[in-house]
Amino acid sequence: MRTHSPLWYTQDMDNNSFARNLVKGKIAETIFYLLFAEAGEFTITPFGYEHTIPALAQYHRDVQLQQVLDIIRKTPNFVLVSQSKREVFFVEVKYRTNRLVEETLHIAEELSKRWHPAWLFVASPNSFYFDSCTNIINSKGDIRPLNPTWVATETQEKYCTLLSEFLSPHP
Repeated sequence: MRTHSPLWYTQDMDNNSFARNLVKGKIAETIFYLLFAEAGEFTITPFGYEHTIPALAQYHRDVQLQQVLDIIRKTPNFVLVSQSKREVFFVEVKYRTNRLVEETLHIAEELSKRWHPAWLFVASPNSFYFDSCTNIINSKGDIRPLNPTWVATETQEKYCTLLSEFLSPHP
């Protein structure tokens, strides 16, 4: 019986650093989902390529499809739709131990080339950050903390603690 690896799987998975970063990213995505689900103001739809086109996994080595897959690979992780259905946000989620202004700017620039309105959510050990890519670009890479108008402070604190429990070094 032949099995297919998930689309996000590559030979680099044997590299422990890559695997650790993948797990951190998935934890950050889960935290994002839970934060906004608890806030109750948006419909949250997973939108990353691993959610939308798993059937293409078997073709990830096909050179002709590689360009298409590269475009799809840059799909934001989520779509937030307001309860009023009047606002839609494409959101890329990242985990970063240390936020680097240059890297944040680069992510925002790349994301805004393809997606409008594009937003970036960064989970870090001590806080969450969330801003539009337009604001990040205009501020040369600065990203604002997640505003309590999006998700209540108490909820943010609860999930920040949970994030720390999963990602802190264990004996």
